[in-house]
Amino acid sequence: MTNALPGTGALLGLALAAAVAAPAGADRAAAPRQPELGLRSKTVITVQGLRFRDLDGDGRLTPYEDWRLSPAARAADLVRRMTLAEKAGQLVHGTLPGLGGVVGQSAAGYDLAAATPLIRERHITSFITRLSLPPAQMAEQANAVQALAEAGRLGIPLTISADPRNHFHHVLGAGESAAGVTQWPELLGFAALGDPARVSAFAAIARAEYRAVGIHQALSPQVDLATEPRWGRITGTFGADADLSSRLGGAYVAGFQGSPRGLAPDGVMTVVKHWAGYGAQPEGFDAHNYYGRTARLSTAQLERHIAAFNGALAAGTGGVMPTYPIIVGPRPGGKALEPYGAGYSKVLLTDVLRRRLGFTGILLSDWGITSDCTQRCLAPTAEAPQRPQDISTAWGVESLTVPQRFALGLAAGLDQFGGTQDTAALLAAVQAGGVSEARLDQSVRRILAVKFRQGLFENPYVDPAAAAAAIAAPAGHALAAQTQREAQVLLTNRGLLPLDPAQRRKVWLFGMAPAAATAAGLTVVATPAEADFALIRAESPAELLHPHHFFGGRQKEGRLDFRDGDPAYEALKQARAAGRPVVFAPFLDRPAVLTNVVDQADAILANFGASDAAVLDVVLGRARARGRLPFELPRSMAAVVAQDPAEPDDSRDPLFPRGAGL
Repeated sequence: MTNALPGTGALLGLALAAAVAAPAGADRAAAPRQPELGLRSKTVITVQGLRFRDLDGDGRLTPYEDWRLSPAARAADLVRRMTLAEKAGQLVHGTLPGLGGVVGQSAAGYDLAAATPLIRERHITSFITRLSLPPAQMAEQANAVQALAEAGRLGIPLTISADPRNHFHHVLGAGESAAGVTQWPELLGFAALGDPARVSAFAAIARAEYRAVGIHQALSPQVDLATEPRWGRITGTFGADADLSSRLGGAYVAGFQGSPRGLAPDGVMTVVKHWAGYGAQPEGFDAHNYYGRTARLSTAQLERHIAAFNGALAAGTGGVMPTYPIIVGPRPGGKALEPYGAGYSKVLLTDVLRRRLGFTGILLSDWGITSDCTQRCLAPTAEAPQRPQDISTAWGVESLTVPQRFALGLAAGLDQFGGTQDTAALLAAVQAGGVSEARLDQSVRRILAVKFRQGLFENPYVDPAAAAAAIAAPAGHALAAQTQREAQVLLTNRGLLPLDPAQRRKVWLFGMAPAAATAAGLTVVATPAEADFALIRAESPAELLHPHHFFGGRQKEGRLDFRDGDPAYEALKQARAAGRPVVFAPFLDRPAVLTNVVDQADAILANFGASDAAVLDVVLGRARARGRLPFELPRSMAAVVAQDPAEPDDSRDPLFPRGAGL
C-alpha cells in the first residue's frame, strides 16, 4: 500500500519550520524595524523618523504607544491611564453578537450596533467569535469590530478567541465549524498517531489560518485525561495516557503559539483546558449540566490528571481554563479542595497551578460560572427547556450574589471570566470592598501584555484577500487529508483489506455519500445482494438521557454498545444476512463496545474524524492506516459501569486494549 499524497515529508518539514519561530523572549518592542501600522480613525505620530499610532489622540507619544518598549512596560503604563470601568472591561470575555443569530452565530456577520456599546461603554476587549464565514468575510468582520475598538478613548484592540475550528465534531460551546480551513482529525486522531511533530505541524498551519482572519486566541487544547468512557467530550482530548497527553499538548501549544518557549509575536495564544479532573465525570454526565456538577477523585488520581498538563505548561501556554465540576476527594499538598467549581478553588488555581507549578499566564474561567442557575437550568422540561440564556455553571456558589462570585473568583486566582458581559457586577464587587483595584490591576496587566506581545496595538487589522489566499494554500490541506488517512485504526481484518476494485467493484453503502464511492471508482448498488462488499460508516452508540438540558440534548451520553434497532447495526446484520463481506468503519468519538460487531464484520476500520474519501482510500489500499487506539475499548456495558470514572483504561478484560491496531 502506498501513500496517495506525495510530498508529505516536505509538507511536514515546512509546517514544523513555521512552528519553531523566533523565541518568545525576543520582544517585539526591541525589533529594529518599523512595524506596519493599521489605522482607521486615529492618526500617526512621527518621532525620530519612526511612526507610532496616536491611540489616545493627545498628539504626543505616550509610553504605551511606543512599540520600542517591552510589553510589560507598556501594559504598566496603560493600566495607570485607565478608569476603573475600563479595567473591569478587560476582566470579562464576551461573545461578539451575530446579525440575527443565536449566541453569536450568524450567516451575515457581526451585529455592529449591538457590539458598539459592549466595546465603547462596557470597555470589553476580549470576545469569542462564533462566525463560520469564508476567510475573506471573516477577515472583513474582524476588521469592522477592531475599527470600533480603535475609535475608543484609549484605542485598546480586541482579542478575538475561538473554540477549535479545524476538526469534524461540532457542538456549540465546545467546537465550531469554519469555512475553507484545513480539516484534521479530532485530537484523538493525533493521539492515535502519537507523533508530536505532526501535532506541531497541524498547530502551525491552524495558527496561520487563525491570524489570517483576525483570531488571536485558541480556547484549546483540551488535555483532559479521558478516564470515563461514557463522557461526551472525550473526542476533544488526547486520550487516556497522561504522558502522551502531556507530550502532544506541549506540541500543540508550541505550534499554535509559534515557539516552544512561550507566545511569539505572530502566535495564537493557547488556553489549555480544563484544569483539572474534568475527564472523571461520573457516568459521563458533563459538568456543563447541573446533574453533572460533581467529579470524585483521589489525590493520586488528581495528580495523574494534572500530569497531562505538564507539556503544555512547560511550553509556556499563555492561558489555562479551569474545569467546571466541584472536585471532591483529593487533598493536593495536604489541603482539601473548596466545595466550589474549580474556577473558584484557590487551592487548585493559586496553590497548585501558580505556586507549585509556576504558571504566570492568564487564568480564564470557563463559560457561565458567574450566572444564576434558574429553574430552566436546574430542571428543564419539554415545555420549558434550557435555552442559551439559561446556561449557568455556578456550581457550589449558587447562594452567592453575582458580585460575590466575581470577588471569590478573583481571590481564587482568576484573571478573566468567560461567557459574561456583566461589568456592572464586577464594578459592584469593587465598590463593595470585595475586590481591590490593585487586584484588578494585576490581572489587567497580564491581559494587556499579551495584546502588546502579539502586535495588536500596532496593527489589529488583517488583509481579506491575503486571508483567502493563505487558507486556500494546498500544502496545508494536503497534510490534513493525509493525517485523516493515517490516523485511522485497523482493528480487525480477516483478509479483506485492502480491497482490489478490479475484483470487488460493486459496493452497498450505509452512512457514506454515494458520490464519494463513485469518485473512488466503485459502483454503488441498492441492496447488499447486488454488492461485492458492504461498507458501513457508523457513529458510536449513545442515548438521549437529558434532552431538555441545553448540553444534555447535544452531547452524547449513556450506553456505548450496539444494539438491535441501531441503524448502523441493522445495516451490518442486513449485509451479513446477504452473505457479503463487510467493512465496518466507526467514528470513535467515545470508546464504543464492539463485542457483537467483531464476529459480523470482516474488517473494523475505526476513525477519529475522517472524510468519506479518506476512509475509502484506506479501504482500497491507496493509503495506510497507521493509528493505534488512544484508549481501551471495553468488552461490555457491565464492565463500563463497574470501572472507576477517574481511572484510565481500567475496565475488566477489555475487548481491545489501548494501543491496539494492525
